[in-house]
Amino acid sequence: MPKGSPELKNARRTEIMNACKELYKTMNFKQITMKEIGSVTSFSRPTIYNYFQTKEEIFLALFRQEYELWNEDLQKIYNENDTLTREQLAHLIAASLQKRELMLKILSVNLYDMEENSRLELLVSFKKTFWNTIGSFNALVRKFCVEMDNARIEQISLAFFAYMQGIYPYAYSTDYQKKAMEQAGMPCRKSDIYEMAKLYFINVFNI
Repeated sequence: MPKGSPELKNARRTEIMNACKELYKTMNFKQITMKEIGSVTSFSRPTIYNYFQTKEEIFLALFRQEYELWNEDLQKIYNENDTLTREQLAHLIAASLQKRELMLKILSVNLYDMEENSRLELLVSFKKTFWNTIGSFNALVRKFCVEMDNARIEQISLAFFAYMQGIYPYAYSTDYQKKAMEQAGMPCRKSDIYEMAKLYFINVFNI
């Protein structure tokens, strides 16, 4: 690929994002630095700054990518089904969210820092993707729960997108958290992303 070509730029952006994603599997947000990310890319750390000014911008790009993928799945449910029961709809949304573990992890612990330390134009771009995803979610509920009015659909949507912030911590407790719960006499209940998402819809859809 020619130096400075769009293909090279996209490839390098993808490599940076993938490097960050891999580090995030074994390190927490505070531990990851631009130096750490640069150590696992095929080019020098200063080159990273041509694409992202902060690590938060890299996380924001990952976050946006995750929402784009989830939005595609929501639209696929909408387009491939003529009718769904409430239980079927709850299952399909929960199953689509189960694939977005990275999105939920970032959402639960790094949202504020990530947004506060990214350039405005990048945050605006992410917010557009986020808003499109809310639109796809609302369209699904509107299509398959025809008896609901727009006000009710907006209530369900607002509550669910807020509820999502707590799914990852409930589904994935660290060993340190488990130790604290054990000493506090608190049961450590085994949950997963699908179960937590489905539970929400069981309640709001009365299924």
